[in-house]
Amino acid sequence: SCIRYRCGLTNTIQDVLNHRPGWVEVKDDAEWDFNWCDVGWLRENFDHSYMEEHVRICHFRNHYELTRKNLMVKNLKRYRKTLEREVGRLEAAKCDFFPRTFELPSEYHIFVEEFKKSPGNTWIMKPVARSQGKGIFLFRKLKDIIDWRKDGSRSEEQKDEAQVESYVAQRYIENPYLIAGRKFDLRVYVLVTSYIPLKAWLYRDGFARFSNTRFSLSSIDDQYVHLTNVAVQKTAPDYDPEKGCKWQMQQLRWYLTAKHGFETVQTLFKEIDNVFIRSLLSVQKTIINDKHCFELYGYDILLDQDLKPWLIEVNASPSLTASSQEDYDLKYRLLEDTLHIVDMEGRLTGKEKRIGGFDLMWNDGPVYTDVGLEALGSSCLVANTHLGCVNDREKQLQQLLKPFPGQKKT
Repeated sequence: SCIRYRCGLTNTIQDVLNHRPGWVEVKDDAEWDFNWCDVGWLRENFDHSYMEEHVRICHFRNHYELTRKNLMVKNLKRYRKTLEREVGRLEAAKCDFFPRTFELPSEYHIFVEEFKKSPGNTWIMKPVARSQGKGIFLFRKLKDIIDWRKDGSRSEEQKDEAQVESYVAQRYIENPYLIAGRKFDLRVYVLVTSYIPLKAWLYRDGFARFSNTRFSLSSIDDQYVHLTNVAVQKTAPDYDPEKGCKWQMQQLRWYLTAKHGFETVQTLFKEIDNVFIRSLLSVQKTIINDKHCFELYGYDILLDQDLKPWLIEVNASPSLTASSQEDYDLKYRLLEDTLHIVDMEGRLTGKEKRIGGFDLMWNDGPVYTDVGLEALGSSCLVANTHLGCVNDREKQLQQLLKPFPGQKKT
């Protein structure tokens, strides 16, 4: 029997679905078993859709609790307070990986108090629900954000008018880690297949996105210096689409290890794992869990000069459009492995710790590698995460997966 799929996007995911043996695309309102939809379709249709047991869809209903910039921070702040109250300050401090953030206009007055404590600092303004760097700007003076001030003197007629769009004001990381004088951030992929219990997978491949222009705080109006989004960088006059502004995660890990040593880089990547786990735990009780849903998140992480990772944002619809052949190959493999884990064909046991390029990171608790644990002893448990490490996925998949129905095993 075939698997009927619906796809609302026309990029790499469409190619992956087209090439999957036994999968057939359906259009419009025809019945489907698998739906890779955009968040707009989800918002309009999820509540009116009856889904049979086997059906799968690529978003949780209220995914925005983690992927809207204001809600992500609100949930993290609440989670940190809960930890401090129930476990203590030391544990709560493990959540200190997001910059001081305020929602405007609602928290304008609290923000002003914080702003006045350290005059001259740089802040960054971001619309809460936009992506690809749209609407973002840096500022150092309150007069630059006068439009976001909550004004209690508005008349009743004015109050009925369209409200000012919500933004977050976030302390800008003024000391980013630079390579060749350029700022970069990391795009890392995390797949969540369940929130209750929490089951999350980390993809080994990802990339560092570089700005096209050398970093400087003297020109806060230059987007090409401060925003690493490809959507922004590719509009630069000297952008080279062949060269792009990306390093594969493996290249970055090699570079950092050569410069800072194995131990330092191991610690850094453990701290990055902590960002993923804590952020997911912060919304675990808020996200509406549904056995039909899964979510492929695109995490944006920034490193500062001290090699401390900062969570910038989480994307519910990370770009699947390729900026180069290398980028296309990475995204194709990522999406293929996502479909292997969702397992519409029923080829897995459910006990796997690695599927293709994905490693099981959390399964109602931390997951540890099986390799050499007996030799190491239980006191040396090693996290089952391998971001930026070798990704021999084809070999691994050949050993793991039974052939597709009607397909001979190669």
